[in-house]
Amino acid sequence: MSTTDRFVIVGAGLAGARAAQTLREEGFAGGVVVLGDEPERPYERPPLSKGLLTGAAEPDSVFVHDAGWYAAHDVDLRTATRAVAVDRAARTVRLADGEQLRYDKLLLATGATARDLAAPGVHLAGVLRLRTLADSRRIGAALVDGARVVIVGAGWIGLEVAAAARRRGATVDVVETAALPLRRVLGDEIARVFADLHRDHGVTFHFGAEVHEIHGTDRVCSVRLADGTELPADAVVVAVGVRPNTELATAAGLAVENGIHVDASLRTADPDVHAAGDVANAYHPVLRRRLRVEHWANALHGGPAAARAMLGQPVSYDDLPYFYTDQYELGMEYIGHAPPGAADRVVVRGDLAKREFIAFWTAGGRVLAGMNVNVWDVVPAIRRLVTAAHPVDLDRLADPDVPLADLLPPDPPAARQAG
Repeated sequence: MSTTDRFVIVGAGLAGARAAQTLREEGFAGGVVVLGDEPERPYERPPLSKGLLTGAAEPDSVFVHDAGWYAAHDVDLRTATRAVAVDRAARTVRLADGEQLRYDKLLLATGATARDLAAPGVHLAGVLRLRTLADSRRIGAALVDGARVVIVGAGWIGLEVAAAARRRGATVDVVETAALPLRRVLGDEIARVFADLHRDHGVTFHFGAEVHEIHGTDRVCSVRLADGTELPADAVVVAVGVRPNTELATAAGLAVENGIHVDASLRTADPDVHAAGDVANAYHPVLRRRLRVEHWANALHGGPAAARAMLGQPVSYDDLPYFYTDQYELGMEYIGHAPPGAADRVVVRGDLAKREFIAFWTAGGRVLAGMNVNVWDVVPAIRRLVTAAHPVDLDRLADPDVPLADLLPPDPPAARQAG
């Protein structure tokens, strides 16, 4: 690559920041420009619904790099700067102020936007969403002792906010259209673990419920459900998922369907344009399907993978989806991919009642994904079970006395000899 080459990264989140870091670590000496529409430098999102809300994390701990890193590594970080168009023929990015920014390679790491409710009153003061650092600060200010908080949506973000709110003394009602929290992701048996966890900590669930209207004059004062139930509210947190920010890609004529279509090297059909993070719908070479992953680890590893591909290195991004949560005394890690309906059996190793177990989603005896709850140092073994695509004895898988290592397929002869 020439020192006159310029790589532009649209999106100053974790994926974009890690891509810029990797370009420099790999010796790229050309120009690197990172564009972010938020005023803050790149930060990580998991603390926004975890440590920042509970007070366990220091405010500055969320940032990917210290404030001086970008100048020290000759990275042109432009915050509060919005890209409004990509001209692939001219290889330029047009900014909101009219500047045309030339690129030789372009990375779209534009992330996602929190979905909203289609209900009257959703724009009242005190109705909050959680996607940005500013959002987290606003929610944190609302989670005071005695506050009445209504959370709409019992997914991961909704439950993490509920846990933080209860730890800070707020009264919490959670409104969810399904019959259990996380039901679509986990299935009934494991979803009940999370429902019971939150009930044990004083959360009130309203399952099979929908928000009809949010009441208030200037500020929210209550939430009315479709069945007429009225929930008093000093704050409402809407946590009903996100949508990928694909507008730039769509307008530029790139293939878009549930994210920007990229191959296993995170490259679009245009060889000079890549995508990474929440916005990328990538072909996964191990799972042999397209996958858009919204979790932290995908941004952490996907940004560097895209950067290496932009440099012309051979890349096959095959990291398995991984995420974690911390709620009250429960810690959990999940690795693999088991979409709804894919598993024919969930195998539990351990004690659901004590919330110390590993759950495995299996199909035809193969492990699709595993979730360890308050059981640690097992992710590498679960990863090997998933990637092996090798049937296992499910009764032995459920037996805590059988080491997970004993269920793994043997290394191929070449690997044993190399070791």
